[in-house]
Amino acid sequence: MPEISMTVNGQAVSGDAEPDTLLADFIRQNLDLTGTHVGCDTSQCGACVVSLNGDSVKSCTMLAVQAEGADIVTIEGLAADGEMHPMQKAFHDNHALQCGFCTPGMLISAIDLVHKNPDPTEAEVRKGLEGNLCRCTGYHNIVKAVLAAAQDMRG
Repeated sequence: MPEISMTVNGQAVSGDAEPDTLLADFIRQNLDLTGTHVGCDTSQCGACVVSLNGDSVKSCTMLAVQAEGADIVTIEGLAADGEMHPMQKAFHDNHALQCGFCTPGMLISAIDLVHKNPDPTEAEVRKGLEGNLCRCTGYHNIVKAVLAAAQDMRG
């Protein structure tokens, strides 16, 4: 069984993983970071999205060995010094979540979207989050939250 090493939420980590272990399973089972959710195993829902070297990826369709040496951020790594990330705060302030199952992946995807496009339009936010499914909110408040966070993140 190969040992893989990576940085997760700013901490160097390593662990053994079978060659067919999915990154989502490695994060949840080996690292005990259960905020990354697996909703579909087919790359449809986006609940498993993590940031890998600054880009959002669906960790349920990526092998853990492919993340060797990578810098990964999960939902657990967003808040710093007891302060929510601006995107987390905007989701809270705009009531952009209900059950919360999709929220970790939605937040990571939204942060990536805003890093790549600091001033998105409503249409660009909707297009940018197409790979993330929410069964509760209808997306209206999610879009409002992303737009608010983008403004806050621009300063």
